Amino acid sequence: MIPSRRNFSKNLIIGSFLVPFITNHSCSLLAATNYVVKSGDTLSGIAKKQGTNVAKIKQLNRLKSDLIKVGQKIVLPDPIHYSYRDPIRHIKVQNRKIKIKRSQWEIIVVHHSATQRGNASMFDASHRKRGMQNGLAYHFVIGNGTDTKDGQIEMGSRWQKQLHGGHVKNNYINEVGIGICLVGNFETSKPSKAQLKSLVSLIDWLKKSALKKPLKFAGHKDIEKNLCPGKNFPLRSFHKKYSI
Repeated sequence: MIPSRRNFSKNLIIGSFLVPFITNHSCSLLAATNYVVKSGDTLSGIAKKQGTNVAKIKQLNRLKSDLIKVGQKIVLPDPIHYSYRDPIRHIKVQNRKIKIKRSQWEIIVVHHSATQRGNASMFDASHRKRGMQNGLAYHFVIGNGTDTKDGQIEMGSRWQKQLHGGHVKNNYINEVGIGICLVGNFETSKPSKAQLKSLVSLIDWLKKSALKKPLKFAGHKDIEKNLCPGKNFPLRSFHKKYSI
């Protein structure tokens, strides 16, 4: 049955057994944040969205001017206030200028990318090629050490603009659901400790500070019949922690 506002809560599948947070350490903490320039991008716009500045981008990429081209790949410096020990610190800073629609959001939906690597920019480019006008389907992406640092949280433009998601097929869930994607294929591997730490920090911040209200929690496969976020993601443990 397709969830609706009336029957959504009743149909949400809630796990009941605890699964340990067993992880691997295959990802490097030194990964650079790779960005693919899209139509309409400017260096100043990229810097603003990514929580950095133009001078640092130009210096890192040895750019002599502000001219960039669609499809060009550039490396981004760490966001200002980024901290591996406090993975949410830079997100808090970036969120200060966002007028959050607190009444809109009701549930957090967690996904895996089902890919070995990636980041928000790469997924944005892929989703646009698939015809998604607003690009990146998720509101947040948590890296695995390939194209951002292991556990690094990226804030997508849908959260910055407070737009509905595109991360599930059901329109109602997209309207009220905050989509969080962890990079990796958790059918074949496990999320890293850093990714799980960042996910917990992000969910806690969304509930307690950003939205200041209870939120339901679900994995993608709780909403629709599929494998996401993978058999190796500790979904039951997160249900136990965040069920309301």
